[in-house]
Amino acid sequence: MKNNASLVYNACLMVGDFLALVAAFVLAYVLRVKFDFGLDHAPIGPSSGRTFIGVFLLVLPFWILIFALLGLYNSNIYEKRFKEAGRLLMGSFIGLMLVIFLNFMSDKPLFPARLVPIYGFAFGFILLVIFRNLARFIKGQLFGFDRGLTRVVLVGNTQMTRELVGALVHSRRSGYKVVGVVGGKIAVDNYKVPLYHTFDEFLEANKGANLHGIIQTELYADESKNAKILTFAQQHHVGYRFVPGNTELFVGNIEVELFRGSIPVITVRQTTLFGWGRIVKRASDLVLASLLLLLAAVPMLVIVIIQLLSGTGSVFFRQERLTRFDQKFKVFKFRSQYQKYDGTTPEQAFEMMGRPELSKTYRENGDYMKDDPRITPLGRFLRATSLDELPQLFNVLRGDISFVGPRALIPQELAAYSKRHTILSVKSGLTGLAQVSGRRNISFDERRQLDLYYVQHWSLWLDIVILLKTVRAVLFGSGAK
Repeated sequence: MKNNASLVYNACLMVGDFLALVAAFVLAYVLRVKFDFGLDHAPIGPSSGRTFIGVFLLVLPFWILIFALLGLYNSNIYEKRFKEAGRLLMGSFIGLMLVIFLNFMSDKPLFPARLVPIYGFAFGFILLVIFRNLARFIKGQLFGFDRGLTRVVLVGNTQMTRELVGALVHSRRSGYKVVGVVGGKIAVDNYKVPLYHTFDEFLEANKGANLHGIIQTELYADESKNAKILTFAQQHHVGYRFVPGNTELFVGNIEVELFRGSIPVITVRQTTLFGWGRIVKRASDLVLASLLLLLAAVPMLVIVIIQLLSGTGSVFFRQERLTRFDQKFKVFKFRSQYQKYDGTTPEQAFEMMGRPELSKTYRENGDYMKDDPRITPLGRFLRATSLDELPQLFNVLRGDISFVGPRALIPQELAAYSKRHTILSVKSGLTGLAQVSGRRNISFDERRQLDLYYVQHWSLWLDIVILLKTVRAVLFGSGAK
């Protein structure tokens, strides 16, 4: 009883993408050939509109195939708008290169003017994004009328069952309809969902009902009960999923392999950053750090001179921090606080100055305090512009840290954190997900949760997004102050 709604939605997306690209290149042709805005001074070529559109229609199936290979028709991309837009941009660019390559290989020009494919690329991306958002809106409206929903039953009397009910019960947003829960009241909580004590009771009450999936969160001690649920799913072609009680084991990278040739085993890694990913990340760090050090050489020299003249202590601040595999290293920064507070936690520093009450304010405000008494006048400017971080480029070159990663903390700050070893399975970073996610508006624990998310869901694209957000934060003055 497979739900065909997702298949229909995929087919509609393919047709819609096809039509959006056709409309984009027709519009590009009309604007360039019929309306000359003076941007392309080359004369209109001999290529006719029929030839241009004909060749483009031949290329379009390959263009849609590129979208498919990029995962643009996978259900896990539909609600990730930023990620979807990035893949649409990448797929459109690859498709454009294919069109340009065909024009290069052809004996006669396929485009009536040089800018037609560029116009088509720009219009195509815009129309694709508009269409995808419109399709998403229509799908949500249909869910509101109980159309296309995936009907599931949850089995298990656990906290995870209750979390799943909370995540799925709002059908318009989730696309699911929970037709029942097999378990105790803890699983249902205050949600208006039918509750059944046994799977047999559920089957008896829902004879002939259209069921699409079973999600089991608890294995029974009686193996025959588990076997009955799985057998029912297989015999009636109902999707079956099992959610383990300890979900933290499975949020990293999972690999299923045959151990010793015949025994299936699941390998769970703490992070997705391994193998080729580590090589690419390190190479990127070396190139980017070298370029930025060349660009920042003069500003850094000016800061050194001002620091020496200010007489507030040594030019550089060095502190022991933690990075991958619990390795300790010395982080380099331009001094921004008075030297007597070196090597102390904020709590210790505020205690030294006789104002321990400031610790609570500092932590509750996301490790930030306006007019922090530990900070020098020059240090306030350096922190506001993030210039105090420039010497960490040397840490990146040395391999102590990476450009992107969990924030490098002192050992005392991480000592009491139960999941510190997961965070320290990758190199700490000059910037990170927590820093670009409103670091002064979230608590210490929330920032560490963001660090965990980064470690367990690392991708090269995520690094690029964080770097772009960091540049925006620095340019618009929303960095650390």
